[in-house]
Amino acid sequence: MARTESDIVIAAPASTVMAVIADFESYPSWATGMQEVTVLKAGDDGRAEEVRFLLAAPPIRDEFTLGYRWEGDDAVSWSMVGDASMLTAMDGAYRLDRVAADTTRVTYQLRVDVSVPLLGMLKRKAEKVIVDTALKGLKKRVESVDV
Repeated sequence: MARTESDIVIAAPASTVMAVIADFESYPSWATGMQEVTVLKAGDDGRAEEVRFLLAAPPIRDEFTLGYRWEGDDAVSWSMVGDASMLTAMDGAYRLDRVAADTTRVTYQLRVDVSVPLLGMLKRKAEKVIVDTALKGLKKRVESVDV
C-alpha cells in the first residue's frame, strides 16, 4: 500500500533532530493534535520502543500505541500495535540525511488506515496534511530549542 512522503531541511545536525523526535513527552507542546504522549516501554539505549498517544486532530480523535525501531540517528520507523477505536493501521518513518555539517534533510513517510470508509484521494490528502504539519512543527521545534 502506498505511503505519503514529504521532506524538509532543518538547520541542525541529525543527532539534534533525532533527539527531538525521540523526546516523546514534549510532543504535546509542538506536535499538532497530540494531547497526551506516554512512553510505555524503553529499550536498553533509553529510546522508546512503545509509546501511547492520545490524538485529537479533527476529525480524528483516538488513543493508540506505536512500536518503534531505531537506526541510530539515521532513521526511525513505527507501526501500530494493539487496537484503537478509529485507526486500524498507522505506520511510518523518519529518515535523516546529512546535507551539510549542521543541516539535515528529514524525510517523513506515513500510511494511515481508518475504520470509517474514506476515498483513497481523501485519505492521501489527510496524510499529506499530517506529514507536512509534522515536518513544519519538527523544524520549528528543533531550530528554536537547544537539545
